[in-house]
Amino acid sequence: MLEEDTDQTSENVLAEIQSFELPIEATLRSVYDDQPNAHKKFMEKLDACIRNHDKEIEKMCNFHHQGFVDAITELLKVRTDAEKLKVQVTDTNRRFQDAGKEVIGHTEDIIRCRIQQRNITTVVEKLQLCLPVLEMYSKLKEQMSTKRYYSALKTMEQLENVYFPRVSQYRFCQLMIENLPKLREDIKEISMSDLKDFLESIRKHSDKIGETAMKQAQHQKTFSVSLQKQNNVKFGKNRYINHDRIPEERNEVVLKQALEEEDENEEEVLTVQDLVDFSPVYRCLHIYSVLGDEETFENYYRKQRKKQARLVLQPQSSMHETVDGYRRYFTQIVGFFVVEDHILHVTQGLVTRAYTDELWNMALSKIIAVLRAHSSYCADPDLVLELKNLIVIFADTLQGYGFPVNRLFDLLFEIRDQYNETLLKKWTGVFRDIFEEDNYSPIPIVNEEEYKSVISKFPFQDPDLEKQPFPKKFPMSQSVPHIYIQVKEFIYASLKFSESLHRSSTEIDDMLRKSTNLLLTRTLSGCLLNLIRKPHIGLTELVQIIINTTHLEQACKYLEDFITNITNISQETVHTTRLYGLSTFKDARHAAEGEIYTKLNQKIDEFVQLADYDWTMSEPDGRASGYLMDLINFLRSIFQVFTHLPGKVAQTACMSACQHLSTSLMRMLLDSELKQISMGAVQQFNLDVIQCELFASSEPVPGFQGDTLQLAFIDLRQLLDLFMVWDWSTYLADYGQPASKYLRVNPNTALILLEKMKDTSKKNNIFAQFRKNDRDKQKLIETVVKQLRSLVNGMSQHT
Repeated sequence: MLEEDTDQTSENVLAEIQSFELPIEATLRSVYDDQPNAHKKFMEKLDACIRNHDKEIEKMCNFHHQGFVDAITELLKVRTDAEKLKVQVTDTNRRFQDAGKEVIGHTEDIIRCRIQQRNITTVVEKLQLCLPVLEMYSKLKEQMSTKRYYSALKTMEQLENVYFPRVSQYRFCQLMIENLPKLREDIKEISMSDLKDFLESIRKHSDKIGETAMKQAQHQKTFSVSLQKQNNVKFGKNRYINHDRIPEERNEVVLKQALEEEDENEEEVLTVQDLVDFSPVYRCLHIYSVLGDEETFENYYRKQRKKQARLVLQPQSSMHETVDGYRRYFTQIVGFFVVEDHILHVTQGLVTRAYTDELWNMALSKIIAVLRAHSSYCADPDLVLELKNLIVIFADTLQGYGFPVNRLFDLLFEIRDQYNETLLKKWTGVFRDIFEEDNYSPIPIVNEEEYKSVISKFPFQDPDLEKQPFPKKFPMSQSVPHIYIQVKEFIYASLKFSESLHRSSTEIDDMLRKSTNLLLTRTLSGCLLNLIRKPHIGLTELVQIIINTTHLEQACKYLEDFITNITNISQETVHTTRLYGLSTFKDARHAAEGEIYTKLNQKIDEFVQLADYDWTMSEPDGRASGYLMDLINFLRSIFQVFTHLPGKVAQTACMSACQHLSTSLMRMLLDSELKQISMGAVQQFNLDVIQCELFASSEPVPGFQGDTLQLAFIDLRQLLDLFMVWDWSTYLADYGQPASKYLRVNPNTALILLEKMKDTSKKNNIFAQFRKNDRDKQKLIETVVKQLRSLVNGMSQHT
């Protein structure tokens, strides 16, 4: 049974091998993994299989061998017949070639006769065609000699269109054809000379043409604006300018003057035809049209005009220095395009709308680049304003001739930003001068006239101040009304640029508010911050600056009303920009408050540096140190000045000063350079801290609740109490407990101070009056030091 299984397995393996399915590693591995004799059985089966396949191959070869031999025999017979066929074909071809030689000879003779006959006929025909051509060419030479160029052009046209095509294959005709361009060029040169004179003429008169066109546009605009103002008066649409309405009678006078000037100008109006003679270009265009070379003329004219355009668009290097340089630049460009517009309308095809648009777009890009570059050098806002007026007139003039000028008005918005920048720089100096001239003290008023003078400059309202008798004082200093006036002047200056920009009142309102916001948030805020940081500005000046910013912040609503009166745009409009005075002056106040805290702490440091403690004294002086009493007196006087400040500012300053003083005193005790401290020095130091606590409890600034201010010295108080009563057992027992009496005493701080006192006890023997207990006291100090060090090390490991 086992042998039958082995035979079956071997047969299965052979079947899998013969199926050509790869890989066969697993199949072969199964042979070796079976019974011990499986390999031998498999090899026997494999040999038997190989012998069977060999027999099958031998049978197949024997079966097909006779057919292969018969095929070779047939091929050998066919080769003999193929060689015979090749010999027969070669002989037949030779006999055909010999028979066709005579036929070929006769055919060639016939062809030569036919060619000669055809050539004779062709010569006769061509001579009949050439005689009229020669006669017309002779006529052309006669017309050229007599300077009848128009007739000559017509003759050349007939030669080219009628006669030359008939005889164009002959050399004499080619010579004539080659000579015609020279004749044509001669005629072109004569007409081109007239065209060049014309181009030179319009180049010289471009500035005059442009100046005339710009004046006409300006007069027309003046008339339109006057008429619009008259209509606005009739319909009650008055504009507020400098807080004054334009009266109706004044508008009528302005309108009448504008009409009279318009009548006078109509009598003197010069058109482009009056300044330039266009007949040469008409004649030249006609000649080139007759020549059929109108496109060449158009290309030449456009090319030359483009060259002139590039010359016109090239500014002088010093153009930005004066307004006359800009005016000359604009008039030349206007003159150029006025001429092109005239040529466009009086000629057909010499220039096209697409050409003028392309030329204008090229010029406009160059103009914008030039203006952007040169205007960047303008640091004078008046010059920038004059440049803006010139650009507006320039744009209005060319817009009247159909050229798009939207990009110019977009450029004006860029220049407006630059104009605002120059204004901001100018007002930076104005604000700086105001701050430098201010005395930073309330404005004194001695009579009603001075009171009204200040009120007229600055919108201040205080019923209590009005009721007070003279003399009295405004809370702000002199710089506040001056700054308010200058902000209004800035708005006026900014408004000047917004005029004539073809923008709505809403857009103008938005421009004014944004520029005013820049003035407040950047220029004025920057000047205030620089002022606050100046070293010579003291605490009194800083207090006055805070008061000033408070009143300036309150005045921002009046500035918004001022802008509303100018633009007639209500502040209730959804998209109306608000003035950022609140944030501007709040930031300045915060900076001033921070500077107050800093300077106050610096002043405290100056007093603390005057401290001269005898750290080895055996007994205290019985009174507080002089430097500390001077410091407390200084703080009392300075906090009296703070009564004009907002309550939170004064309270914060007072708390900051007390905390800084407490920190400075604590730092003095723990100074690493201080090696020894006696109990007498600790007691003297305690007297000084008591004075600090008394100062805190005296409420130098109102508004503190309970003993809030005294808590600034709580760390010092608990530390000194610990050393004064020598209550180390309580401290060590309650350490870490929320209800500990010495909760604010840090073990490390106590350790540092105790070690300094321990060293002093060793050298000065501060317990000399208790000599019988010296040893016990020394051991107590050492024990406390060890326990404190243990606490400190435990805290370090825990951290």
